[in-house]
Amino acid sequence: MTDPRPDAVPPKRLSLIGPGIVVAATGVGAGDLVATLIAGSRFGYALLWAAVLGAVLKIALAEGVGRWVLSSGRTIFDGWSSLPGATLMGGRLNWAGVYFGLYVVVWGFVYGAAAMTATALPLAALVPLLDLKTWGILSGLAGLGMVWFGNYRLFETVMTALVGVMFVTVVGLAIIVTPDLPRLLTGMWPTLPPGSVFYTLGLMGGVGGTITMAAYGYWLNAKGWRGPAWIGVMRIDNRIAYGVTGLFVVAMLIVGAELLHAGGIALAGGERGLLDLDRVLRDRFGQLVSVMFLIGFWATSFTSLLGVWQGVSLMFADFTAHLAGRSADEGARGDRSPAFRAYVLWLTLPPMLLLFMDRPFGLIVAYGVLGSLFMPFLAGTLLWLLNSSRVPPEWRSGWVSNLLLGGAAVLFAILAGRELVGLFSG
Repeated sequence: MTDPRPDAVPPKRLSLIGPGIVVAATGVGAGDLVATLIAGSRFGYALLWAAVLGAVLKIALAEGVGRWVLSSGRTIFDGWSSLPGATLMGGRLNWAGVYFGLYVVVWGFVYGAAAMTATALPLAALVPLLDLKTWGILSGLAGLGMVWFGNYRLFETVMTALVGVMFVTVVGLAIIVTPDLPRLLTGMWPTLPPGSVFYTLGLMGGVGGTITMAAYGYWLNAKGWRGPAWIGVMRIDNRIAYGVTGLFVVAMLIVGAELLHAGGIALAGGERGLLDLDRVLRDRFGQLVSVMFLIGFWATSFTSLLGVWQGVSLMFADFTAHLAGRSADEGARGDRSPAFRAYVLWLTLPPMLLLFMDRPFGLIVAYGVLGSLFMPFLAGTLLWLLNSSRVPPEWRSGWVSNLLLGGAAVLFAILAGRELVGLFSG
Protein backbone atom coordinates (compact mmCIF):
# COMPACT_ATOMS: atom_id res chain seq x y z
CA MET A 1 0.00 0.00 0.00
CA THR A 2 1.08 3.59 -0.56
CA ASP A 3 1.65 5.94 2.34
CA PRO A 4 -1.33 8.32 2.69
CA ARG A 5 0.97 11.29 3.35
CA PRO A 6 1.57 13.19 0.09
CA ASP A 7 5.32 13.63 0.61
CA ALA A 8 6.04 10.16 1.96
CA VAL A 9 7.87 8.01 -0.58
CA PRO A 10 8.53 4.39 0.41
CA PRO A 11 12.16 3.35 -0.16
CA LYS A 12 11.42 0.45 -2.53
CA ARG A 13 10.58 2.62 -5.50
CA LEU A 14 10.55 -0.11 -8.10
CA SER A 15 7.75 -1.86 -6.21
CA LEU A 16 5.55 1.14 -6.99
CA ILE A 17 5.56 0.78 -10.78
CA GLY A 18 1.99 0.92 -12.04
CA PRO A 19 0.40 4.05 -13.55
CA GLY A 20 3.05 4.22 -16.27
CA ILE A 21 2.38 0.65 -17.35
CA VAL A 22 -1.32 1.50 -17.49
CA VAL A 23 -0.90 4.57 -19.70
CA ALA A 24 1.71 2.98 -21.98
CA ALA A 25 -0.31 -0.20 -22.50
CA THR A 26 -3.48 1.77 -23.18
CA GLY A 27 -1.72 3.74 -25.91
CA VAL A 28 -0.51 0.64 -27.78
CA GLY A 29 -3.43 -0.79 -29.74
CA ALA A 30 -3.64 -3.58 -32.27
CA GLY A 31 -3.65 -1.04 -35.12
CA ASP A 32 -0.32 0.34 -33.86
CA LEU A 33 1.21 -3.13 -33.93
CA VAL A 34 0.00 -3.59 -37.52
CA ALA A 35 1.51 -0.25 -38.56
CA THR A 36 4.84 -1.37 -37.08
CA LEU A 37 4.59 -4.75 -38.78
CA ILE A 38 3.93 -3.12 -42.14
CA ALA A 39 6.89 -0.76 -41.67
CA GLY A 40 9.11 -3.76 -40.95
CA SER A 41 7.70 -5.72 -43.87
CA ARG A 42 8.42 -2.87 -46.32
CA PHE A 43 11.71 -1.50 -45.03
CA GLY A 44 13.23 -4.22 -42.87
CA TYR A 45 15.16 -2.76 -39.93
CA ALA A 46 15.83 0.60 -41.58
CA LEU A 47 13.26 2.48 -39.43
CA LEU A 48 14.24 1.03 -36.06
CA TRP A 49 15.71 4.39 -35.05
CA ALA A 50 12.31 6.05 -35.60
CA ALA A 51 10.60 3.57 -33.28
CA VAL A 52 13.18 4.25 -30.55
CA LEU A 53 12.92 8.02 -31.00
CA GLY A 54 9.13 7.72 -30.78
CA ALA A 55 9.42 5.98 -27.42
CA VAL A 56 11.69 8.79 -26.16
CA LEU A 57 9.13 11.42 -27.23
CA LYS A 58 6.36 9.54 -25.39
CA ILE A 59 8.51 9.43 -22.26
CA ALA A 60 8.90 13.22 -22.48
CA LEU A 61 5.16 13.78 -22.96
CA ALA A 62 4.05 11.50 -20.13
CA GLU A 63 6.77 12.91 -17.86
CA GLY A 64 5.48 16.39 -18.63
CA VAL A 65 1.93 15.41 -17.66
CA GLY A 66 3.14 13.75 -14.46
CA ARG A 67 5.44 16.63 -13.51
CA TRP A 68 2.64 19.15 -14.03
CA VAL A 69 0.21 17.25 -11.82
CA LEU A 70 2.67 16.43 -9.04
CA SER A 71 4.46 19.80 -8.90
CA SER A 72 1.39 22.04 -9.25
CA GLY A 73 -1.15 19.90 -7.38
CA ARG A 74 -3.60 20.52 -10.24
CA THR A 75 -5.07 18.22 -12.88
CA ILE A 76 -4.22 18.60 -16.54
CA PHE A 77 -7.70 20.01 -17.16
CA ASP A 78 -7.04 22.60 -14.44
CA GLY A 79 -3.99 23.57 -16.43
CA TRP A 80 -5.89 23.82 -19.70
CA SER A 81 -8.56 25.91 -17.96
CA SER A 82 -5.89 28.37 -16.79
CA LEU A 83 -4.64 29.13 -20.31
CA PRO A 84 -5.45 32.65 -21.55
CA GLY A 85 -8.18 33.19 -24.10
CA ALA A 86 -11.87 33.81 -24.50
CA THR A 87 -14.06 32.11 -21.89
CA LEU A 88 -17.63 30.89 -21.69
CA MET A 89 -20.06 29.99 -18.91
CA GLY A 90 -18.91 32.65 -16.48
CA GLY A 91 -15.23 32.00 -17.10
CA ARG A 92 -15.40 28.27 -16.34
CA LEU A 93 -14.71 27.13 -19.92
CA ASN A 94 -12.07 28.55 -22.27
CA TRP A 95 -11.04 27.61 -25.82
CA ALA A 96 -9.13 24.57 -24.55
CA GLY A 97 -12.15 23.37 -22.60
CA VAL A 98 -14.43 23.83 -25.63
CA TYR A 99 -12.06 21.78 -27.79
CA PHE A 100 -11.74 19.05 -25.16
CA GLY A 101 -15.51 18.88 -24.64
CA LEU A 102 -16.20 18.46 -28.36
CA TYR A 103 -13.34 16.00 -28.73
CA VAL A 104 -14.21 13.75 -25.81
CA VAL A 105 -17.86 13.37 -26.88
CA VAL A 106 -17.31 12.70 -30.60
CA TRP A 107 -14.11 10.70 -30.11
CA GLY A 108 -15.64 8.55 -27.39
CA PHE A 109 -18.61 7.55 -29.54
CA VAL A 110 -16.50 6.43 -32.51
CA TYR A 111 -13.65 5.00 -30.45
CA GLY A 112 -16.05 2.88 -28.42
CA ALA A 113 -17.12 1.00 -31.54
CA ALA A 114 -13.55 0.70 -32.83
CA ALA A 115 -12.24 -0.65 -29.51
CA MET A 116 -15.01 -3.22 -29.21
CA THR A 117 -14.39 -4.40 -32.78
CA ALA A 118 -10.62 -4.64 -32.28
CA THR A 119 -11.08 -6.69 -29.11
CA ALA A 120 -13.64 -8.93 -30.80
CA LEU A 121 -11.45 -9.84 -33.80
CA PRO A 122 -9.09 -12.26 -32.00
CA LEU A 123 -11.93 -13.65 -29.88
CA ALA A 124 -13.97 -14.46 -32.99
CA ALA A 125 -10.92 -16.19 -34.49
CA LEU A 126 -10.28 -18.16 -31.30
CA VAL A 127 -13.91 -19.04 -30.56
CA PRO A 128 -15.95 -18.79 -33.80
CA LEU A 129 -19.12 -19.99 -32.04
CA LEU A 130 -20.04 -16.31 -31.64
CA ASP A 131 -19.86 -13.72 -34.40
CA LEU A 132 -17.81 -10.53 -34.40
CA LYS A 133 -20.65 -8.24 -33.30
CA THR A 134 -21.55 -10.46 -30.33
CA TRP A 135 -17.94 -10.62 -29.18
CA GLY A 136 -17.71 -6.84 -29.57
CA ILE A 137 -20.75 -6.24 -27.40
CA LEU A 138 -19.50 -8.69 -24.77
CA SER A 139 -16.08 -6.99 -24.77
CA GLY A 140 -17.63 -3.57 -24.21
CA LEU A 141 -19.82 -4.90 -21.40
CA ALA A 142 -16.80 -6.60 -19.80
CA GLY A 143 -14.94 -3.29 -19.76
CA LEU A 144 -18.03 -1.53 -18.40
CA GLY A 145 -18.46 -4.05 -15.59
CA MET A 146 -14.81 -4.01 -14.56
CA VAL A 147 -14.63 -0.21 -14.43
CA TRP A 148 -18.10 0.24 -12.91
CA PHE A 149 -17.71 -2.21 -10.03
CA GLY A 150 -13.93 -2.31 -9.58
CA ASN A 151 -11.45 0.20 -8.19
CA TYR A 152 -8.12 1.54 -9.35
CA ARG A 153 -6.14 -1.21 -7.64
CA LEU A 154 -8.07 -3.93 -9.49
CA PHE A 155 -7.80 -2.00 -12.73
CA GLU A 156 -4.02 -1.64 -12.41
CA THR A 157 -3.61 -5.31 -11.48
CA VAL A 158 -5.58 -6.48 -14.51
CA MET A 159 -3.72 -4.10 -16.83
CA THR A 160 -0.33 -5.23 -15.51
CA ALA A 161 -1.30 -8.89 -15.99
CA LEU A 162 -2.39 -8.20 -19.57
CA VAL A 163 0.91 -6.41 -20.24
CA GLY A 164 2.62 -9.59 -19.03
CA VAL A 165 0.63 -11.58 -21.58
CA MET A 166 1.57 -9.07 -24.28
CA PHE A 167 5.23 -9.31 -23.31
CA VAL A 168 5.32 -13.11 -23.49
CA THR A 169 3.50 -13.28 -26.83
CA VAL A 170 4.95 -10.27 -28.67
CA VAL A 171 8.56 -10.59 -27.50
CA GLY A 172 8.32 -14.38 -27.70
CA LEU A 173 7.22 -14.10 -31.32
CA ALA A 174 10.21 -11.90 -32.12
CA ILE A 175 12.50 -14.55 -30.60
CA ILE A 176 10.82 -17.35 -32.56
CA VAL A 177 11.41 -15.66 -35.93
CA THR A 178 15.15 -15.40 -35.04
CA PRO A 179 16.25 -11.78 -35.54
CA ASP A 180 19.42 -10.94 -37.43
CA LEU A 181 21.10 -8.98 -34.62
CA PRO A 182 23.91 -7.33 -36.66
CA ARG A 183 21.37 -6.13 -39.22
CA LEU A 184 19.05 -5.05 -36.41
CA LEU A 185 21.74 -2.78 -34.96
CA THR A 186 22.25 -1.07 -38.32
CA GLY A 187 18.66 0.17 -38.02
CA MET A 188 19.71 2.53 -35.23
CA TRP A 189 21.45 4.75 -37.80
CA PRO A 190 18.89 7.30 -39.07
CA THR A 191 18.07 6.66 -42.72
CA LEU A 192 15.05 7.33 -44.93
CA PRO A 193 14.56 4.71 -47.63
CA PRO A 194 12.53 5.84 -50.66
CA GLY A 195 8.83 6.04 -49.80
CA SER A 196 9.41 5.72 -46.05
CA VAL A 197 8.58 9.23 -44.82
CA PHE A 198 4.95 8.45 -43.96
CA TYR A 199 5.92 5.26 -42.10
CA THR A 200 8.75 7.05 -40.28
CA LEU A 201 6.41 9.75 -38.98
CA GLY A 202 3.86 7.11 -38.03
CA LEU A 203 6.39 5.09 -36.03
CA MET A 204 7.61 8.18 -34.17
CA GLY A 205 4.20 9.64 -33.51
CA GLY A 206 1.57 6.94 -33.69
CA VAL A 207 2.51 4.14 -31.33
CA GLY A 208 1.62 4.78 -27.71
CA GLY A 209 0.19 8.26 -28.26
CA THR A 210 -3.48 8.90 -27.46
CA ILE A 211 -5.69 10.98 -25.19
CA THR A 212 -4.85 8.54 -22.39
CA MET A 213 -1.40 10.13 -22.10
CA ALA A 214 -3.23 13.07 -20.52
CA ALA A 215 -4.97 10.62 -18.17
CA TYR A 216 -1.60 9.70 -16.63
CA GLY A 217 -1.96 12.42 -13.99
CA TYR A 218 -5.35 11.10 -12.88
CA TRP A 219 -3.93 7.60 -12.50
CA LEU A 220 -1.00 8.99 -10.47
CA ASN A 221 -3.46 10.54 -8.03
CA ALA A 222 -5.63 7.43 -7.97
CA LYS A 223 -2.50 5.48 -7.03
CA GLY A 224 -1.95 7.88 -4.12
CA TRP A 225 1.08 9.68 -5.55
CA ARG A 226 0.64 13.35 -4.71
CA GLY A 227 3.14 16.16 -4.33
CA PRO A 228 6.63 16.93 -5.74
CA ALA A 229 8.27 14.23 -3.59
CA TRP A 230 6.80 11.63 -5.96
CA ILE A 231 8.30 13.09 -9.14
CA GLY A 232 11.36 10.85 -8.92
CA VAL A 233 9.18 7.76 -8.55
CA MET A 234 6.98 8.94 -11.43
CA ARG A 235 9.99 9.30 -13.70
CA ILE A 236 11.16 5.75 -12.97
CA ASP A 237 7.63 4.44 -13.51
CA ASN A 238 7.29 6.34 -16.78
CA ARG A 239 10.65 5.31 -18.22
CA ILE A 240 10.18 1.64 -17.43
CA ALA A 241 6.66 1.66 -18.88
CA TYR A 242 7.60 3.30 -22.17
CA GLY A 243 10.74 1.19 -22.30
CA VAL A 244 8.44 -1.84 -22.34
CA THR A 245 6.30 -0.16 -25.00
CA GLY A 246 9.40 0.50 -27.09
CA LEU A 247 10.34 -3.17 -26.71
CA PHE A 248 6.92 -4.16 -28.11
CA VAL A 249 7.46 -1.90 -31.11
CA VAL A 250 10.96 -3.27 -31.76
CA ALA A 251 9.61 -6.83 -31.43
CA MET A 252 6.91 -6.26 -34.02
CA LEU A 253 9.41 -4.55 -36.32
CA ILE A 254 11.56 -7.69 -36.06
CA VAL A 255 8.58 -9.87 -36.96
CA GLY A 256 7.78 -7.64 -39.93
CA ALA A 257 11.39 -7.64 -41.12
CA GLU A 258 12.17 -11.33 -40.63
CA LEU A 259 8.84 -12.98 -41.37
CA LEU A 260 7.13 -10.65 -43.83
CA HIS A 261 9.88 -8.60 -45.50
CA ALA A 262 11.99 -11.69 -46.20
CA GLY A 263 8.99 -13.58 -47.56
CA GLY A 264 7.47 -10.70 -49.52
CA ILE A 265 4.20 -11.02 -47.58
CA ALA A 266 1.77 -8.06 -47.43
CA LEU A 267 -0.77 -7.42 -44.67
CA ALA A 268 -4.09 -5.61 -44.69
CA GLY A 269 -4.16 -2.29 -42.85
CA GLY A 270 -5.78 -1.84 -39.43
CA GLU A 271 -6.44 -4.50 -36.84
CA ARG A 272 -7.48 -7.06 -39.47
CA GLY A 273 -3.87 -7.19 -40.60
CA LEU A 274 -3.11 -9.16 -37.44
CA LEU A 275 -5.50 -11.86 -38.64
CA ASP A 276 -3.42 -12.06 -41.83
CA LEU A 277 -0.32 -12.46 -39.66
CA ASP A 278 -2.08 -15.19 -37.68
CA ARG A 279 -2.57 -17.21 -40.85
CA VAL A 280 1.11 -16.81 -41.74
CA LEU A 281 2.15 -17.94 -38.26
CA ARG A 282 -0.17 -20.94 -38.35
CA ASP A 283 1.26 -22.10 -41.67
CA ARG A 284 4.87 -21.65 -40.60
CA PHE A 285 4.94 -22.48 -36.87
CA GLY A 286 1.75 -24.41 -36.18
CA GLN A 287 -1.46 -24.05 -34.20
CA LEU A 288 0.11 -23.41 -30.76
CA VAL A 289 2.00 -20.31 -31.89
CA SER A 290 -1.12 -19.10 -33.69
CA VAL A 291 -3.26 -19.43 -30.56
CA MET A 292 -0.67 -17.70 -28.37
CA PHE A 293 -0.46 -14.85 -30.86
CA LEU A 294 -4.25 -14.39 -30.91
CA ILE A 295 -4.23 -14.27 -27.10
CA GLY A 296 -1.59 -11.54 -27.26
CA PHE A 297 -3.63 -9.74 -29.93
CA TRP A 298 -6.64 -9.82 -27.59
CA ALA A 299 -4.58 -8.60 -24.60
CA THR A 300 -3.28 -5.68 -26.67
CA SER A 301 -6.78 -4.67 -27.78
CA PHE A 302 -8.44 -5.13 -24.39
CA THR A 303 -5.82 -3.07 -22.52
CA SER A 304 -6.61 -0.17 -24.86
CA LEU A 305 -10.35 -0.59 -24.32
CA LEU A 306 -10.08 -0.91 -20.56
CA GLY A 307 -7.65 1.99 -20.21
CA VAL A 308 -9.91 4.33 -22.17
CA TRP A 309 -13.02 3.20 -20.29
CA GLN A 310 -11.28 4.07 -16.99
CA GLY A 311 -8.89 6.94 -17.75
CA VAL A 312 -10.87 9.08 -20.18
CA SER A 313 -13.92 8.74 -17.93
CA LEU A 314 -11.86 10.29 -15.11
CA MET A 315 -10.96 13.17 -17.42
CA PHE A 316 -14.60 13.64 -18.37
CA ALA A 317 -15.55 13.74 -14.67
CA ASP A 318 -13.00 16.51 -14.15
CA PHE A 319 -14.34 18.38 -17.19
CA THR A 320 -17.94 18.29 -15.95
CA ALA A 321 -16.85 19.33 -12.47
CA HIS A 322 -15.29 22.45 -13.94
CA LEU A 323 -18.51 23.20 -15.79
CA ALA A 324 -20.35 22.98 -12.48
CA GLY A 325 -17.80 25.26 -10.80
CA ARG A 326 -16.31 22.72 -8.43
CA SER A 327 -13.17 20.58 -8.23
CA ALA A 328 -13.33 16.94 -9.22
CA ASP A 329 -11.92 14.28 -6.91
CA GLU A 330 -9.92 12.33 -9.46
CA GLY A 331 -8.55 9.98 -6.82
CA ALA A 332 -10.39 7.46 -4.69
CA ARG A 333 -13.90 8.75 -5.43
CA GLY A 334 -13.51 10.09 -8.98
CA ASP A 335 -14.44 6.72 -10.40
CA ARG A 336 -17.67 6.72 -8.43
CA SER A 337 -18.96 10.09 -9.63
CA PRO A 338 -22.12 10.30 -11.78
CA ALA A 339 -20.16 11.96 -14.60
CA PHE A 340 -17.59 9.14 -14.62
CA ARG A 341 -20.33 6.52 -14.85
CA ALA A 342 -22.20 8.49 -17.52
CA TYR A 343 -19.12 8.60 -19.74
CA VAL A 344 -18.41 4.89 -19.29
CA LEU A 345 -21.95 4.25 -20.48
CA TRP A 346 -21.41 6.65 -23.39
CA LEU A 347 -18.31 4.68 -24.45
CA THR A 348 -20.15 1.37 -24.22
CA LEU A 349 -23.81 1.50 -25.18
CA PRO A 350 -24.39 4.05 -28.01
CA PRO A 351 -21.31 2.87 -30.00
CA MET A 352 -22.86 -0.59 -30.20
CA LEU A 353 -25.15 0.88 -32.85
CA LEU A 354 -22.12 1.45 -35.06
CA LEU A 355 -21.37 -2.26 -34.94
CA PHE A 356 -24.53 -2.85 -36.98
CA MET A 357 -24.20 -0.07 -39.56
CA ASP A 358 -21.71 1.74 -41.75
CA ARG A 359 -20.16 4.61 -39.85
CA PRO A 360 -21.68 7.97 -40.86
CA PHE A 361 -19.27 9.97 -43.03
CA GLY A 362 -19.79 13.26 -41.20
CA LEU A 363 -19.10 11.67 -37.84
CA ILE A 364 -15.92 10.05 -39.13
CA VAL A 365 -14.67 13.38 -40.50
CA ALA A 366 -15.35 15.11 -37.16
CA TYR A 367 -13.64 12.24 -35.33
CA GLY A 368 -10.60 12.47 -37.61
CA VAL A 369 -10.29 16.25 -37.35
CA LEU A 370 -10.64 16.42 -33.56
CA GLY A 371 -8.48 13.35 -32.99
CA SER A 372 -5.63 14.48 -35.24
CA LEU A 373 -5.33 17.74 -33.29
CA PHE A 374 -5.17 16.24 -29.80
CA MET A 375 -1.50 15.25 -29.60
CA PRO A 376 -0.13 18.59 -30.90
CA PHE A 377 -2.61 20.23 -28.49
CA LEU A 378 -1.19 18.19 -25.58
CA ALA A 379 2.45 18.78 -26.50
CA GLY A 380 1.91 22.50 -27.09
CA THR A 381 -0.03 23.12 -23.89
CA LEU A 382 2.54 21.20 -21.83
CA LEU A 383 5.27 23.46 -23.24
CA TRP A 384 3.18 26.46 -22.19
CA LEU A 385 2.28 25.21 -18.71
CA LEU A 386 5.66 23.79 -17.72
CA ASN A 387 7.49 27.01 -18.56
CA SER A 388 5.07 29.26 -16.68
CA SER A 389 4.73 30.56 -13.15
CA ARG A 390 2.03 27.93 -12.57
CA VAL A 391 4.88 25.51 -11.80
CA PRO A 392 7.46 26.07 -9.02
CA PRO A 393 10.79 27.18 -10.54
CA GLU A 394 12.63 23.99 -9.61
CA TRP A 395 10.13 21.86 -11.57
CA ARG A 396 9.88 23.91 -14.74
CA SER A 397 11.14 22.40 -17.96
CA GLY A 398 14.85 22.49 -18.79
CA TRP A 399 16.29 22.61 -22.28
CA VAL A 400 16.11 18.82 -22.80
CA SER A 401 12.43 18.65 -21.87
CA ASN A 402 11.62 21.71 -23.98
CA LEU A 403 13.50 20.26 -26.95
CA LEU A 404 11.63 16.95 -26.76
CA LEU A 405 8.22 18.56 -26.15
CA GLY A 406 8.84 21.03 -28.96
CA GLY A 407 9.89 18.21 -31.28
CA ALA A 408 6.78 16.27 -30.33
CA ALA A 409 4.57 19.30 -31.00
CA VAL A 410 6.10 19.76 -34.49
CA LEU A 411 5.91 16.04 -35.30
CA PHE A 412 2.29 15.70 -34.23
CA ALA A 413 1.36 18.90 -36.08
CA ILE A 414 2.81 17.40 -39.27
CA LEU A 415 0.92 14.16 -38.67
CA ALA A 416 -2.26 16.16 -38.03
CA GLY A 417 -1.77 17.99 -41.30
CA ARG A 418 -1.40 14.73 -43.20
CA GLU A 419 -4.50 13.34 -41.50
CA LEU A 420 -6.56 16.40 -42.34
CA VAL A 421 -5.42 16.44 -45.96
CA GLY A 422 -6.32 12.76 -46.25
CA LEU A 423 -9.76 13.32 -44.73
CA PHE A 424 -10.77 16.17 -46.99
CA SER A 425 -9.11 14.93 -50.18
CA GLY A 426 -10.58 11.42 -49.83
